[in-house]
Amino acid sequence: MARGNAEVEELDWFHPNLNRHHAEALLIQNGKDGSYLLRTSTSHDGEYSLSCRCADSVKHFQIGWDGVYYTFGMGTFNSLAEFVKHFENKPLIGGESGVLTILKFPYPRDIEEPDKYETVRVHAEWKDRPTSMNDDVCQPASINSKEGYLTKQGGRFKSWKARWFVLCKNELKYYKTKGDKVPIRTLDLNKCTTIEEDFNTGKEHTIRIEMPDRHFFVFAATQSEKQEWLDILQWKMSSGDEYGYHG
Repeated sequence: MARGNAEVEELDWFHPNLNRHHAEALLIQNGKDGSYLLRTSTSHDGEYSLSCRCADSVKHFQIGWDGVYYTFGMGTFNSLAEFVKHFENKPLIGGESGVLTILKFPYPRDIEEPDKYETVRVHAEWKDRPTSMNDDVCQPASINSKEGYLTKQGGRFKSWKARWFVLCKNELKYYKTKGDKVPIRTLDLNKCTTIEEDFNTGKEHTIRIEMPDRHFFVFAATQSEKQEWLDILQWKMSSGDEYGYHG
């Protein structure tokens, strides 16, 4: 902690134990353009780093603190609230890239994630993309992504067929088979109204996903696999509500 700064400690978007890599994974995976968080600088003792999602990348900005004032470049601020208010209206410039970034959505540190994430496959590095995965799909970069086969009921014809599902950010895509480049359909979970277990299909381990235009029914091979999908999908819905992603 940078010299016990009380104002910073009270910020719900301050992540004291987050390093640069984890901040990038968190904001790429769950944030959107303009999402930001504050963390303790790992390269400058007594200072802070502001990490901000900008399009499909994350920019990091150093913020100094001398015990009274915050410094950012040539600017001086009395408080972080003043700093944020300033850059809500005037964009930051992302170094050599010249990319403009406006602070829009503080990313809170206190988000409860289900214990079941311990069993979900983790990709530690954003750049480590296995060749077996779909090239056009946003690859999992943190513990809240999932992929695998589920058996889905057709819309017009109520037959059941196995489909390869990939969950990334708040999008659930399904493909005819693993390795396909183009998904059959993408479900925007920000628009989803209900995700719950269903007992009316005659199939065990069934999940019902209610979208504005259609209800989707899928079932897993086992109860534990069903519960993993149900937990993570419901958490995605609740986190979307918390950030105001739902329309």
